[in-house]
Amino acid sequence: MKLLFVCTGNTCRSPMAEAIWNAMAAPLGLPHAKSAGLSALPGDPAAANAVSAAREYGGDLTAHRAQPVTEALLQEADRVYCMTPAHLSLLRAACPEFQEKYALLTPAGIPDPYGGDLATYLRTAAAIHGALEEILREVQND
Repeated sequence: MKLLFVCTGNTCRSPMAEAIWNAMAAPLGLPHAKSAGLSALPGDPAAANAVSAAREYGGDLTAHRAQPVTEALLQEADRVYCMTPAHLSLLRAACPEFQEKYALLTPAGIPDPYGGDLATYLRTAAAIHGALEEILREVQND
């Protein structure tokens, strides 16, 4: 199952989700996930604290570069996980043809850690990791 994680700038939450998922999925032979942002500036690196927080879960963001959400990415993905209800609403409005693929990573959403300290990013990574464990169980049971 190919996953796409979506946030705003593709420098914090969605790259952490991508990196943590890929660290969890690789040993199981599952496809690598991708990430993108609704307002991403192409080529921006991951936030330094996102790199450190993802590393706590085996994720490597050192080579990450932000990319915007594209129709090609949406088409390629089997599931598209949004970080907040606002992201979900924007995607539904912009690309309604992929509605059946869209979901929230967590019911309440993942708050943006942008500009926060490492502890904030670590809390965000922990919330993402917990949600990804649930998704991994679902994928393995399919």
